[in-house]
Amino acid sequence: MSMAEAIERFVPDGSRVAMGTALEPLIPFAAGHELIRQKRRELELVGPISDALFDQLIGAGCVSRVTAAWVGNVSEGLGHCYRRACEQGVPGSLEVHDHSNFSISLALWAAAWNVPSLPTRTLLGSDILHTNPNLSTGFGMVHVGAVRPDVAIVHAQRADAIGRAHLWGPLGITEEAGLAADRVVVSCEELVDSNVTLSDPNRILLPETKVVAVVHEPGGAHPSPVQGYFKRDHAFYRDYAEQSRSENGFASWLKRWVLDVTDRATYLQGIDVERLRIHHHKYSAPTDFGDE
Repeated sequence: MSMAEAIERFVPDGSRVAMGTALEPLIPFAAGHELIRQKRRELELVGPISDALFDQLIGAGCVSRVTAAWVGNVSEGLGHCYRRACEQGVPGSLEVHDHSNFSISLALWAAAWNVPSLPTRTLLGSDILHTNPNLSTGFGMVHVGAVRPDVAIVHAQRADAIGRAHLWGPLGITEEAGLAADRVVVSCEELVDSNVTLSDPNRILLPETKVVAVVHEPGGAHPSPVQGYFKRDHAFYRDYAEQSRSENGFASWLKRWVLDVTDRATYLQGIDVERLRIHHHKYSAPTDFGDE
């Protein structure tokens, strides 16, 4: 399935979307850019600390609410579109439900386990309690209300056509986001035979019964890193930070890298892919799953 078809079929306007759940790596930028091209509106974005993808979706007018721990551009600091939306209502007003990285994980686990909330002490005394209506206190605890995404969008190193995906490296809150969501869209660097994924079942993070679409999308996480495949493109993040400081600069950036690009393959033609590709591989030792 193409990314355009996956977004058209499974991410309608008004969706609650979990993405960028691995924190800095494996961010599904290709999916986010397709959301922008299809002019999705009134989305709620769910995530931990989010890199520049949330900022881009906000600047493009796709988002009405953010439920997350932080929005910005990790190596460069501020998310300028996010700040304009919060402070000036540009391009539209933005509702923010603050979390810590830990509390958004608890909110997703609560949904995955089908319970209304989970308790913690970590937010006691924090101003986050005053900015998120889904947090309450009682019995000396903070009760974190469940957050159930309509869809989680996950980028993986490899997956088979059925939806069994192998991910490795830092994964953040990807497991709980996928289990909490009603459905999962997987994009991957490699589309492999099921013999590959079933050869290492412990590396399959989510049940394939949750997966409604598998998109073969090499480079789909650029400029974020993908362990074993691509390094982080620091220069690209710096360039985005500089251009997005102004509304006009962001509009120019968006036109060049998203709106005038038909798909990810075309996007990658503007990138020095070989400069970012991992060439020195370090493979793990084989695992013995013998049982007789």
